[in-house]
Amino acid sequence: MSEAITRPVFPALYVVATPIGNLADLSPRAVEVLGTVDLVAAEDTRHSGRLLAHFNIKAAMISVHDHNERQRCELILKHLQQGESIALVSDAGTPLISDPGYALVKAVREAGFQVVPVPGCCAFVAALSASGMPSDRFQFEGFLPAKGNARRQRLEALKDAPMTLIFYESTHRIVDSLADMEAVFGAQRYVVIARELTKTFETIHGDALSGLRQWLAADANQQKGEFVVLVQGAPEVAAADEIDAQALRILKLLAEELPPKQAAGLAAKITGVKKNRLYQQLIAD
Repeated sequence: MSEAITRPVFPALYVVATPIGNLADLSPRAVEVLGTVDLVAAEDTRHSGRLLAHFNIKAAMISVHDHNERQRCELILKHLQQGESIALVSDAGTPLISDPGYALVKAVREAGFQVVPVPGCCAFVAALSASGMPSDRFQFEGFLPAKGNARRQRLEALKDAPMTLIFYESTHRIVDSLADMEAVFGAQRYVVIARELTKTFETIHGDALSGLRQWLAADANQQKGEFVVLVQGAPEVAAADEIDAQALRILKLLAEELPPKQAAGLAAKITGVKKNRLYQQLIAD
């Protein structure tokens, strides 16, 4: 059984997740918090103002974005010192996830005030849940660098990562980013793109990179909107000196007839596994 909605405490900073498209995804708890706090700190007050108006929430607002976040920390701390509560929201989704807010949350915690998460929408989590990609291990990378050289360098650093890789991408760079992924990861690496999640033209489509690029190029409408790109992890490569079952069988057969060092040396020639690794295996048994 779920617990009743708890009313905001004072003073505190509430980190409130907001819809990424469908306004019905704003939780009842988020509605109550936004309607009760003394101040809403928004990435874009005009954008968030429309959200608040939809729910008939009348709240004082200030902007907190990439260019003024550190300056706003002092003002918000003053409000908290006066016993007030504040809600932090971004344009869409969970604040701090590829959005402003880190410096503010850090400053508030260091000042000894409570920070309370009000969970909800997060685009990359929504995409991962519906993608069919492995979700036991994943790495969220946010936006890749805008410039091609830097973008390819970052992809090169990630190409051997065995877990699902998750990126955000914009309309203007999705085609170039997929081209760079194909060049670095290979044409057969499986990728899912999730576009315009929870909105009218939501699309979730997966294919090998070569096919995915062709599909996207054939339909200009699919190149529009906000994208989450999920890349299948690289196959895990066994260590060069790992002893497989066949090598172990050969090693044990030789060890029945030869001293350990001789058995390890001959097994190394047969299997390609390092002699010292085989010898260590024998003396450990």
